[in-house]
Amino acid sequence: MAKNHIIMEVKVQSIRFVSDQKLNTFIVQKVKKLSLFFDHIIVSEVFLKIDSANKNDNKIVEIKLNLPGKELFAKKQKNSFEEATDEAVDALRRQIKRHKGKLYVKS
Repeated sequence: MAKNHIIMEVKVQSIRFVSDQKLNTFIVQKVKKLSLFFDHIIVSEVFLKIDSANKNDNKIVEIKLNLPGKELFAKKQKNSFEEATDEAVDALRRQIKRHKGKLYVKS
């Protein structure tokens, strides 16, 4: 029996700087792994920012996931974009698990 899988689109936008392809690839791979936990993620938007007010922990990653009828969001600020991405993805994974639990309770 075939299961309907939605192919998640990942949009990466760097605000006021140009991110390199290696970083973009890293982020896309990490975010796409979230579809292992919930395969109905429609689109994800990733925003990369640099906080000029801080010298340390000045890399900001914001990830927004669009699910059917729901939007999940995580924002992390760390010393590197990779570290911030890892933490934001972990936070979203926990949110997805809570969301799935609520879905199963309703049905």
